Amino acid sequence: MTKGLDQKIYFYNTVTRKKEEFKPIFAKPNGTGEVGIYSCGPTVYWDQHVGNMYAFLFDDILSRTLRYFGYKVKWVMNITDVGHLTDDADAGEDKMEKGAKRENLSVWEVALKYEKQFKESLKLLNIEMPEVMPKATDHISEQIELIKKIEKNGFVYQTSDGVYFDTSMFEGYADFANLDLEKIREGARVEVNTEKRNPSDFALWKFSPKDGPKRQMEWESPWGVGFPGWHIECSAMSIKYLGDRFDIHTGGEDHIPVHHTNEIAQGFGGLGQMTANYWMHNAFITLKGGKMSKSDGKIITIQELVAMGFDPLDYRFLVLGSHYKKGIDFSIEAMERARNSRNKLVEAVKRWEKIGKNGKINKDVISDFKQKLANDLAMPEVMAVVWGLVKSDLLEEDKYVTILEMDKVLGLNLKSRSKELDEKIPDEILKLAKDRQIARENSDWVESDRIRDFLKKKGFVVEDFKEGGYTVKKNKLL
Repeated sequence: MTKGLDQKIYFYNTVTRKKEEFKPIFAKPNGTGEVGIYSCGPTVYWDQHVGNMYAFLFDDILSRTLRYFGYKVKWVMNITDVGHLTDDADAGEDKMEKGAKRENLSVWEVALKYEKQFKESLKLLNIEMPEVMPKATDHISEQIELIKKIEKNGFVYQTSDGVYFDTSMFEGYADFANLDLEKIREGARVEVNTEKRNPSDFALWKFSPKDGPKRQMEWESPWGVGFPGWHIECSAMSIKYLGDRFDIHTGGEDHIPVHHTNEIAQGFGGLGQMTANYWMHNAFITLKGGKMSKSDGKIITIQELVAMGFDPLDYRFLVLGSHYKKGIDFSIEAMERARNSRNKLVEAVKRWEKIGKNGKINKDVISDFKQKLANDLAMPEVMAVVWGLVKSDLLEEDKYVTILEMDKVLGLNLKSRSKELDEKIPDEILKLAKDRQIARENSDWVESDRIRDFLKKKGFVVEDFKEGGYTVKKNKLL
């Protein structure tokens, strides 16, 4: 629908700590043009949980929004399969090596296993695939070349365990995250590497340990056999695919004080400039008041939500009700509310479709929709527009085509999900579901669980409602 940009877009830029008008580098006279986005992707040493996927849903909504406004988007998301240590500040074990020990697999097998899980999660959540998904291990030469540039410009020194960036040589190092470097120096713990000149210095290249087991991932370099630091990977790959200067860099807010601060330092060290014009950061989702974390076992994957009987788009719907800078509190109760609301929306779309498909997109509704999107992806307000449409007295055929227009950004697959309502559930499955309900009413939980598991094997799920009753549907995702 959108041809040319008919209104200004504003994004919150972490660099300036305020909302700014978005002006892409390669803009066209009509207000559109090309946009380059780089997103920090997963470290594929373990399952990506719903907290991780929150960030990638934000990236997807950002990309869909820019495309909706008429921009051609090149979205690059890396796969980190080496060099990310358990302590982001260059200490601890490589997460990939740790994952290999945990599962008694090779590092390469672990990387492939969890890359597959991640890409499956993207598909389940209807996240559009980035144009480029480069792996760190496929870009070792680019990382070495960037380190050589940084070294040539005088920002590098070498210790017995690696090649380090001297942050004291970059005057603006503390600016991006508003770091208090003096306080960091005063409170610095005893470092494993006592050769670092400054506590904030970070590794560009780490040498393989001379003692102990041999690393599975290591490469030759001008400085010695080893592996790249985590931060240099993103700088090298973003530059390779988007150029020395591109539009938007995204990531979680935890990346601000270390990872992205160090990426910015590398940009200045190697190229004399910041590589991205806009830096956008999503908040976390919380689980019972705390950050969802692999380290303490507090994780739930999208695949596990599906096994619980949820449609993965229930989680997408839940995320759409939040602003990316505020995050959400995750709970099964919140998922149930999201499921009920999404089902109501899907049922409404199905009802409108039966009235007729010759409706007209309501320009006033879409104008309101676009204004909310253009205000730093104000998704709670966007969803208010959606529900306003549902409750309005517009013709149902107009509601139908208007909601499908908005679904280009929402990504809820409303049309295809509404078609699933037409699928007939076999009588034998319905009888089993009824038997399960009787077992539940009699508190026969063993029989109830047995029938539930049997139905799941047959490709059906039963959803129980808090207010009583249940529904049965075919689960195509298992």
